[in-house]
Amino acid sequence: MKTSKYIFFAFAAFFCVSCIEDESVGAVKPISDIVIDEGSLEKVYNIQKNESLVIEPIVTQTNETLPLSYAWELDQEIYSTEKVFSYKGTKLGTFDGRLIVSNEDGKAFFTFTLNVNSPYEYGITVLSKDAEGRTHIAFMQEPMKEGDKKEFYDENCIEKNNPDAVFASNPADIIHTTGTLLLACQGKDGDDKDTPTIYYLNEKTFVVEDYVKSKEYPDFKPTRLLTPQGSYNGISYPVLSADGKMYSLPTFSAVLQPSHKFTSEYAQVGFAIGNDTENEIIVWDKGKNDKGKVTNGLACLYNGYGPFYCGSKYLLERDSLSTDQYYTDRFSKLTGIRTLVYIHKTPEQIEKSRREFIAIVQANTAQMKAIFATFFWRDVDGTGRNYEILDNGGFTKAASKNYKGIDEKTPCIANATYETMLFANGRTVKRWFYNSKKMDDKEVEGYLLDGVGEKGPDVLLEVGSAEAKITSFDISEDHQKTYVAFYEPNQEGKNGSVWVFDTNTGDVLEQYDNICYQPVKVLYKKKSGKKR
Repeated sequence: MKTSKYIFFAFAAFFCVSCIEDESVGAVKPISDIVIDEGSLEKVYNIQKNESLVIEPIVTQTNETLPLSYAWELDQEIYSTEKVFSYKGTKLGTFDGRLIVSNEDGKAFFTFTLNVNSPYEYGITVLSKDAEGRTHIAFMQEPMKEGDKKEFYDENCIEKNNPDAVFASNPADIIHTTGTLLLACQGKDGDDKDTPTIYYLNEKTFVVEDYVKSKEYPDFKPTRLLTPQGSYNGISYPVLSADGKMYSLPTFSAVLQPSHKFTSEYAQVGFAIGNDTENEIIVWDKGKNDKGKVTNGLACLYNGYGPFYCGSKYLLERDSLSTDQYYTDRFSKLTGIRTLVYIHKTPEQIEKSRREFIAIVQANTAQMKAIFATFFWRDVDGTGRNYEILDNGGFTKAASKNYKGIDEKTPCIANATYETMLFANGRTVKRWFYNSKKMDDKEVEGYLLDGVGEKGPDVLLEVGSAEAKITSFDISEDHQKTYVAFYEPNQEGKNGSVWVFDTNTGDVLEQYDNICYQPVKVLYKKKSGKKR
């Protein structure tokens, strides 16, 4: 049995047997040594916020008749004088702890560390809505120590941490940005108490720290939040509304206003990508910009500059839309919007290449084109003044048979590791190799968007029952895992599920059934510095 023994007494600190003179009888009696059994304690305790911790030490002493007193310190302050330590983790942080056990002869000590961790550090996060449209968030914390189970919390995480709040219904989007989870809800039409709202949630506690309503903009109904992961404090980022209008929302205060940069009408697709040095926002402009030009192209906002427009042939230079002839000669519109897909890249891949997107457009009734934009614009030699025009060399094109099932609402995700785009068709996850891939010893281009070919439909995975409907994808940072969220329309209650599968083979790795309501969005919430 491993023990911890610390006795402070003059001339007896290092003796196995010590004595003390009893003046009342002229005798000498042995010291009552205190022994704290280290096997009954731990050097480090990890609990989650609002979780309770009970520590009951095993303590013995040489003379069992002497009374013992206990003191539990946290950060050098006395927290409790009971033998049993009872603590509820109401405050996040790391605390230095110490147990002090005393009798009339001396003291013994045991030091430990107490970590009160966020229950939402990193793990699968699912935004969903129930049959009445109420907003729910389900979360599964990744195990923080060996032996912990992987399971979703039973409760609605935002209701649990905001018991006095009434959330707007019909959630539309959730994103994880610097220090914050942004949650957009559309509310209920005609209900003055259930209006469109965007919430700022603390990323570690899910507590509402701020929110913005849109009473002054009656047509505003948020559908997509376009704030990058590496957002800069003090900068405003776009919020897309259901009517195609764009609004602006700053990271530092909950103030909503119409966007002064994106002034056209936009499709319900768009991406905001960022890191420590740059941010890029891509949306599909399908209306007229503030100069009255019909754009029907990709609009790119880069580090607050732009938007710069990219058509099927050329990128337009800054301020070039003011020249009618330049616009007519240089800009070829992208018509027949289907969807816009960001190609996820690992941090290593991003360092070696530019960001890429797949723009799928309807070319005519028989054929669809997928345009891969390697980049939309860039400054020359970092000058910030001179810009390269992207020519045909800025794109590669692949054509396939028409697949009518893909539109701007189709859940899609693409990755650069396997050069595949995954998209949903009901319960089916289909795979398209957007670049040259060797399959059955045969090189194919743009295989296989419509399920037509020698192999037949390229079905990677089917989820749930025959009636199941996929609503959202996310992918791990190394691209080895893909997260798919779906629901069963014929089931009541928690009819939503999340499966995790191998991105390359389609093998199901993890399966979490009936853990949420109808999923709106699944995302893997990362811990700072933690890879998925």
